[in-house]
This record gives sequence, structure tokens and C-alpha cells, in this order.
Amino acid sequence: MLENSDSSKLRYVGTAALRSEAHEKLTGNATYVSDMVLPGMLYAMVKKSPHARAKIVNIDTSKAEKIPGVRAVLTGMDLNYRLGLYIVDKDILAKGEVRHFGEAVAAVAADTLVIAQKAIDSIEVEYQILEPILNHMDALKEGAPLVHPDLGTYEYVKAAFTPVPGTNIANKTLLRKGDVDAAFNEAAWIIEREYDNPSVQHVPMETHVVIVTWGAQDKITIWSSAQSPFTVRNLFCHTFKLPLNNVRVLVPHVGGGFGGKAGIHLEPLTACLSRKAGGRPVKLQASREEEFSLLPCRSALTYRIKSGVSTDGKILAQQMWMYWDAGAYADYAVNVTRASGYSAAGPYEIPNARIDAFTIYTNKPYGTAYRGFGHVEFHWGLERHMDLIARTIGMDPLEFRRKNALRPGSVTLTGEKISEHTGDVLSCINQVAASIGYGRLSAGEKERELKTGRKIGKGIAALHKAPAMPSFTATSAVVKMNSDGTLNVNVGLMEIGQGSTTALAQIVAECTGFRLEQVKVTVEKDTDRDPYDWQTVASKGLIMTGNACILACEDLIAKGYQIAAQVLNTIPEDLSHDADHVYLKHNAQSSCTWASLSVGYAYPNGNGIGGPLIGVGRYIAQGLSNLDKQTGQGNPALDWTYGAHGIVVEVDGETGEYKILKTASAFDVGKVVNSAMVRGQAIGGMVQGLGTATCEGYIYDKAGHLLNPSFTDNKIPTAKDIPEEIDIIAVETPQIDGPYGARGVGEHSMISVAPALGNAIQAAIGAELMHMPIRFEDVWRAMLHKESIDNWITKTPIGSCRSDPAAKILE
Repeated sequence: MLENSDSSKLRYVGTAALRSEAHEKLTGNATYVSDMVLPGMLYAMVKKSPHARAKIVNIDTSKAEKIPGVRAVLTGMDLNYRLGLYIVDKDILAKGEVRHFGEAVAAVAADTLVIAQKAIDSIEVEYQILEPILNHMDALKEGAPLVHPDLGTYEYVKAAFTPVPGTNIANKTLLRKGDVDAAFNEAAWIIEREYDNPSVQHVPMETHVVIVTWGAQDKITIWSSAQSPFTVRNLFCHTFKLPLNNVRVLVPHVGGGFGGKAGIHLEPLTACLSRKAGGRPVKLQASREEEFSLLPCRSALTYRIKSGVSTDGKILAQQMWMYWDAGAYADYAVNVTRASGYSAAGPYEIPNARIDAFTIYTNKPYGTAYRGFGHVEFHWGLERHMDLIARTIGMDPLEFRRKNALRPGSVTLTGEKISEHTGDVLSCINQVAASIGYGRLSAGEKERELKTGRKIGKGIAALHKAPAMPSFTATSAVVKMNSDGTLNVNVGLMEIGQGSTTALAQIVAECTGFRLEQVKVTVEKDTDRDPYDWQTVASKGLIMTGNACILACEDLIAKGYQIAAQVLNTIPEDLSHDADHVYLKHNAQSSCTWASLSVGYAYPNGNGIGGPLIGVGRYIAQGLSNLDKQTGQGNPALDWTYGAHGIVVEVDGETGEYKILKTASAFDVGKVVNSAMVRGQAIGGMVQGLGTATCEGYIYDKAGHLLNPSFTDNKIPTAKDIPEEIDIIAVETPQIDGPYGARGVGEHSMISVAPALGNAIQAAIGAELMHMPIRFEDVWRAMLHKESIDNWITKTPIGSCRSDPAAKILE
């Protein structure tokens, strides 16, 4: 929409510019909230519930209050506030009842962490243990205990969500397209299967951390490791009934987020401790173990798909049931249900569809946003199902995908018509298939099979995702010129490791014609200073903030031309410029410098004109709408990013051990802004996808205790687990309203890694795998047609996330 230039003429967009913040991080000079110590600062800790569900009979804090150095002690009975992103259902500290293992029941602030820990240990809590509801499918049964008996009294966002009082359903999303029953009657094949995956943790390098001072006249300053400072401010003020200008949120460097830091979590509790301590700054940082239970995770999903297929391999109808485990509180999980519901067909044209998606309360740590926003989870089932259909009807899985893939003229589940600018999923599928040599074994691969005795399999899986966001999502940018002609760019979009500051600098340099080294995009965010941005989520940052930056640059240049036209005695239309000068198009010698215009031009006699050059850009999503609650029809998608993954795997047919030999990933990015960062995102996401595919997952006992709340038993991939060969492919179908044609790719790089692996393993040895993660034992069991063990704690060798096939089999 804003800038679609000839790629051959671009100077900065499309290059592998170095990360602007890399030196600061690599030399240890980047400041994180974890590093900060304020004068008079206190240290907070929380008392956590050892039970998944219990009534709080009594909390005795008297011993803690008497410990020297303890400055504040709080329990839920001291606080009359409730939190919630879309459904206001969570107390700051548990009040009356705990709803999940690890929930905070009390908190202290003290002079040191040692004193704080002593105080926490001295707090005595009497519980009446209740039977927890742990399985989200059981939570739907008639007579199941209600996690939230008062659900009908909670405030919620009525335009988008539908909680069902008297049940454990926090939200239901319905989508209806065409005549499903008639299409099933016409189908030659009906294929139905259920798939599932567990909750996993985000595990950013920096855990959640916050510092708060509650000052005089309720003026509050928050330093947080948040992804979305304006959302923290807005939700905080809504909770405490404060005007927005009372609360200032500052966010320095952030050590990763992956969705887990998108909402509001520790800030309200820390603020209450500061208020109780007389306004002294209080710091609360979660331990790694607390990240697994006190703080949110990715929701578990059970996903059932029923497909009707014609004799020639066209999908005629699909019915899908999605059961999302929200855990104890709704948070982002209700919106995950909504976003996955309208995307549930994947990158395929389904003429007749019926989707029922539910968010279900259970007594487990609550679910929130996670990279992919539900798409990693449901693509596992969907793309395994595509292979299942193809095998059932005797068709090659690649050809089946080609036959049913979206293309210009196709209509999505919500009624959106795909255009030639939307993206090219077929190109992604075809290029990945070519990269891994799909459908055949090379001479070298055949020789390797003979030498090792292992089987080699190849699998592919396609994907799509649109940003999940309100239809009126907006952002803004301010570009300021300094007196030496350099530019400072202020945006609300957070830099959390994705490289946004560098990409935006490239866009600003491209748009203005300035040199890249003249442009600085500020990393640190301050809600009192920086322009508004909704949130740093959903892979919408590049397209939305990039467009806002272009508008701000155009505004700044136009204002500069107005001043220069007076200086050069001409009209703005006769002017052009480079990085240092504004000049006449027909006489470049007649010019003035940008530096001379930057803060107002001064004539030789001392008269001044103009003023500081500041460009402002505002961008709001165009043409989007809410979804009809009964049919799911509407236009929710800012843009669609398509992609595909391919995997070559080597499997031991006796033990189930496997080794990934190669991965290939292709994404239609619209236009590459920074080639090195696209590759980095793709590799990082692929490895994260392999983690959830092979070894990650929460494991509970029957009482709801989390059995693997640390890296000891909840492994993530290390360098040892990275495939031997990685191929990254960028497809470019320019997004018509994207900055220089670009669209987001931050989440997509991990979405269909798991089903590509599952498909490859099945191609190698025929093992049916319907559950994530795919541990060695799961493969072995699938070969023997045994049920997978969902509550088995993976025993792992040091430094690897692979399970040990020699470990004792737990029957």
C-alpha cells in the first residue's frame, strides 16, 4: 500500500544489515530489568500453593511480619482486585481457593532475598484439599467440579468471546461455511482421527521480572520485562481504577518473550507490595521453576478432525472439534481458541466446514500466548491428518496438498477471497519438496541405509497464519531529526530479540534516502514518551510499525521540503534530496543541508523559519471486522503468511531412536527486509519447533502436581540436537499493503515442524503418531501399536532433549 518499489533500486531493504543492538548485547552492556538495582529497593518472593485445588482455611503471617528486614506481607484477603485480559477472572493473590499447583497465596517484600525467603518459609497456610479437575475433556462432563462457579458474574469482552456460565467453558468459537452434512453425504471417503499435544513452557532466557514504585498521589512507575508496555499500563489501570497518565511503564532490553510476556502478570502484585512498603521500589523476579507453575504456559489441545473427500482427492467437507485447556484462568487462551478456530483449515480450500472450538478451565497453570498462537498445536493434527487422508485414498501426500492448497480465487473459512497478492503456499510446498528430495532416496541415502540398518523417511507439512488481533489495532511512529542531520525513531513496538529495531531502521533509511548509520531506532520503551503500539505480538510488527514509520518519514520529508522551498525560493514539488542536502531538481547546486533545517532554518540576518523537524506516522489495520458469533464469518486477517517445512529423518526400526538429517523451510515473506534476520528467525523457530515436537511437555500426577518444573526433567533442544543440514528458502509475493511488500514471519518458522517430523517418521517405518512430543519410546510403542504414555517422565542423557530408549519402560 505504502511503498512497493522495484527491488533492484532498493539500497537497504533486502540486505543483511548487522543487528543494531548486537554489539551492546554481545559485550554485556545491554541493561535488562534483571540487572537493575534502585536506591532503597526491596526484594519480593511469593508463597506458592502445593495443591492443584484446595480451599484456603487460614493463612498465618504473624511470624513473617516479625522478622527484621521484612517491610511488607500480603495475602489475598488484603487485596480486593481482579485481573483479566479478556475475562476478568483472576485475583492478584489466591483468595478463598487455590486453582492450580504453584499459584501465589502470599507475598513478602524484604531488605534482601535471604530475608524474603525466610519470611516465606515462616508463613503457615492451612488447606482443605479438594479433588482437582485436570483433564480438560473431563471438565466438560456433566457434574464436573466448576473451576469458576461465579463465571457468570465476571466482566469480559463481549464483542469477541462467549463464556458459558455454569460450565467450565471460558469461551466457545463457532464457524460455519457451506453445507457440511450434504457434502459428507457426497464424499467417497470419510476419515476421522483425534490428535493432541501437551502444555509447554516458553523458557525465554530472561525470566519474568518487574520493579515497581507506588509513589505519592498514586503515581506509579513500573520497570518490566514485558512484550507490550502499553497493554501492561492499560490493564494495570483498569484493575486499580486509575487514569492512564498515573502509570508509567518502562521496558529496557528484554531477554525473549515468545508470547509469555505479552500480557500482565507480576506487575500488580509487585505494585501492591510497594504500596504496603510505603512506596519503596520492590523487585520481583521469577525463578526458572516459577516460570513453569506460577506463570503461564502454552495451552494443551485435543483436536478431532473429520474429513470428507471425493474420489479424485478433493476435500469436500471438514468438521473440527478443538478442545483447548485454558488452565485455571482465561488470559490469552480464549483468543487462541478464536484465532485457531478461524484458521483451522490450514492453507487449504475447504468449501464446507463446521468448527466448534472451546476454551476449558482446569486446575492447572493457566495458558497464554505462545509463539504461533495456537497454530503450532492445531497444525500438528491438521498436517498429520493430511498425510492420513492421502494414504487412505491411495494418493501421494505431496500431490494431495497441491490439489487442495489455497490459490488466487480460493475462499477461506471466514469468507475472505484469496488474491494474487496474498501469498503462494504452492511455491513454498514445492520448493521444500525439491530441497529434501521428497518421494525418493538419493544414492547416498540408499547407501547410508545399507550401512546403518536404519530407515530414512521424508515428510512435509504446510502452514499458514494471520495476526490475531483486534480489527481496529493501531500503532504509531515518530521520526525526529537531530541538529547534525541524523534521525531518531521512536516506536511502541518492542525489541525482544526479533530484530525489529534493525528492520525498522532499514525501512526508514530506504524511505528517507538517508544512510543506515544516520538512523537510530530506540530500544528502550517508555509509555510516557513513546508513541502508542497495541502489543508486540502476532507477527504484525513489521507490517504495521513499518507502515507507520514510512508515514512518519514522509511527514518529516514533506515538512522539510516546506521549509527548504522558502529557503531556496521555489515550491516543494521542484525539490529532491539525498542523505545530506535538499536541492532543486534542475539545479542540484542550489541546495541547503538537512542539518540547517533540522531545528529551524536561520537566515544570515538572524530571522528563523520552520522549527524542529518531527515526522509523525499513524497506522491502523484496514478493512478488518469482528467475526459473527454464530457463523464465524468476517474479515479477521491483516495478512496471511504461508510456508512449509520438510524433514529428512533416520529411524532405528527396532528401538524407535531417530536422528534428523535435514530440515528445509520456506516462507512467503512478501519481501525480505533483512536476509540474515529472516534466516535467523527461520532457524531459531525450527529448533524451537523441534523442542515441542521431540521432548517438551508438562507432566502431572493425579493430584495435579507438576512433576517436571525445571530443565532437569523438562528438556529443551541444545546445540547437539540441531539437524546436520538446514535449508532456508524465502519466497517473495509482495504484500500489497506491506512496507516494500513485506509481511511478518516471526511465528511461522516453528508452526509445522512437528507434523513434518511425524510424517517423515511414518514414511520411514510406518509408525502412527498422534501425540506430541515424539519421544523415542513413543516411536517404539507406535511401531508395536501400543498406546503412548502421556505421563512418562523422559529420562535424558545430559545435553540432549532425546529420551533414552534404554530407560526402563513404565507400563
